[in-house]
Amino acid sequence: MLGTLCTLITALTCVSGVTVVTQKPPVVTLRKGETATMDCNLGTVTLSPARWYKQIPGGVPQFVLVYYHGWWSVTYGAGFSSPKHTSNYENESSYRMIITNVEEGDSAVYYCKTWDGSVNDVVFGQGTKLIVTGSGLSPPVLTVFPPSSAQLQSNKATLLCLFSLPTESKGLAEVTWLGDGCPVSSGISTSTAVHQPDQTFQISSYLSIKPSQWLMDKVFTCKVSLGSQSSKKNITMSDCHVN
Repeated sequence: MLGTLCTLITALTCVSGVTVVTQKPPVVTLRKGETATMDCNLGTVTLSPARWYKQIPGGVPQFVLVYYHGWWSVTYGAGFSSPKHTSNYENESSYRMIITNVEEGDSAVYYCKTWDGSVNDVVFGQGTKLIVTGSGLSPPVLTVFPPSSAQLQSNKATLLCLFSLPTESKGLAEVTWLGDGCPVSSGISTSTAVHQPDQTFQISSYLSIKPSQWLMDKVFTCKVSLGSQSSKKNITMSDCHVN
């Protein structure tokens, strides 16, 4: 069962069905001791509970809790309990999970799941990333690589942002790309965190652009945010030698 759950969560996709599970916000960044709230809307589903799972990159998903508006209380998974973890609802399809007095160990991606009876299958939300920062967390270290000459000759261009995160981060960070200072929303592919032998996490993010944008010497920026800490690096054609 865990193997199937891992596959479902890693894929970050919902099965085909009538309903779409929506989670918000996509990212919650807090300091130790604060309270995290995560919302889950089950779409057209009103007769099934909302189940929450916690996953640290590279780890096995953990069942946190399940709650239904018709129940008197919340049911918890092993290692999770009230009052730190709880849930309530706004209406028959809208649920909220609350984590009080957060610690760095609470940093993870939290997924909401329900059962869609119209298609007899489970449906997952896209996940909410919780990042809990401490005062000693180091900023990300990143390097940006230009497209190769061979790629440009094939009328393609891809920038690579490679960065490492301290072990306390649990491999959770937000990556954004800018083009001449403006946010880029398409052509981005970011890998999941890979745990390294030195206990750091490594992540790579790719940005596909038009070769003409690169040849015009446009400024591209990779920005990596880890709680209150962030790092960014610019790259242009004139700043580097393309091999």
